[in-house]
Amino acid sequence: MPQRSARPHLHPSIDADRVCDAVERDDMTGFCVECGAETETVEPDAERYTCPECDAPAVYGAETVLLWFA
Repeated sequence: MPQRSARPHLHPSIDADRVCDAVERDDMTGFCVECGAETETVEPDAERYTCPECDAPAVYGAETVLLWFA
């Protein structure tokens, strides 16, 4: 069984409803867990991509973030 990433601290603006909406849109959305920004063209299983808003290596694919709420 694939190992899931450890859940980092999530920005308070990132909640299950917001993440579910992004997954349902199926538009390659990612979330920066540091600043809460949504980013486009992020692979579903992305981890630690650089955020274009805050430059932190903290962008994760929406599907990855959704697993943290399971």
